[in-house]
Amino acid sequence: MKRESRHYVAAAALLVVIAGAAGVAGKVCAGPAASPRTVEARGPLRAQEQEVADLFDRVSGSVVFITTSEVYRDFFTRNATEVPSGAGTGFVWDEDGHVVTNFHVVASGSAVTVTLAGHEEYRAKVVGAAPDKDLAVLKIEARGISLAPIPLGTSSDLRVGQSVFAIGNPFGLDQTLTMGIVSALGRSMTAISGRTIEGVIQTDAAINPGNSGGPLLDSAGRLVGVNTAIQSPSGASAGIGFAVPVDIVNRVVPQLIQYGRLVRPTLGVVFGERLSRRLGLPGLLILDVGRGTGAEAAGLRPTMRDRRGGIELGDVVTKVDGVAVETLDALLNVLERHQVGDVVEVEIRREDRTLTEKVRLGDPSE
Repeated sequence: MKRESRHYVAAAALLVVIAGAAGVAGKVCAGPAASPRTVEARGPLRAQEQEVADLFDRVSGSVVFITTSEVYRDFFTRNATEVPSGAGTGFVWDEDGHVVTNFHVVASGSAVTVTLAGHEEYRAKVVGAAPDKDLAVLKIEARGISLAPIPLGTSSDLRVGQSVFAIGNPFGLDQTLTMGIVSALGRSMTAISGRTIEGVIQTDAAINPGNSGGPLLDSAGRLVGVNTAIQSPSGASAGIGFAVPVDIVNRVVPQLIQYGRLVRPTLGVVFGERLSRRLGLPGLLILDVGRGTGAEAAGLRPTMRDRRGGIELGDVVTKVDGVAVETLDALLNVLERHQVGDVVEVEIRREDRTLTEKVRLGDPSE
């Protein structure tokens, strides 16, 4: 009994200690009266900071948020449900309500909504698309609202190392500004169509998901590119972003507005790219020459059968305007720099001779 009494006494003492500790922990030690600290005056922003802030204020109103959705119908009730399918960024191209973005931003949706900087929402229709350049043009009817197009720059005089800025809506958030430099010029990128986009701008300005289709600006706030892709295993910006040069954009967008598609002039011939590779030819073999075309007028020769039924190979186009064209992709990139009616120099191989002919480019719709 004495041993049990000692245990009860020890347990009671432990409870007293615990209770005392809890009481101490629960006490609040009041101190002297306190008030918020005085805010130190900052003074004006540094010149560079002020320029960047002003740039965002000037341009952000021209940047829009784009969402796409698909409409699904219930099999039994036939009720329609609109389900979000994608999001991205775009920017105001002109005062008529045309908005430019990436083709891949709107490719997956049947309905498109454009949200302006003031949070006004408008249904948009796709008036033109160029998958080969990853560009699309939307149209909204924003009556009573003044739309401010982004000032246009040029990508022809960009230099590696100069500052660039990207405005977008990453992850569906409000507008953000990221800054960096032009990391490289003249890059190549594969478009959603499989075609190669030449002359792409590489930048280390953060381009996260949702920035696609947004503007890449120079320090003057001029449009110099359209942000289109990042190179990152995780899908987040890792310091390597790409933008379609504005000189391409300024050539393609008017065509998308007018025709709904990219209009390329044509040489007026049919090429056999696979056959050219199989035969190991140094360019593109001409299979046929259209009647009334510039190629026919220049005397380009198609592939034909001779009197004995054998195959007589036609001319092999090796260069156009001094640029080697071993693939149709390379040829199309050269032709896209021209317009219908332009005259180009075409270098051909005819048997064992190299010839240069001048060919007037024709309209592909004729």
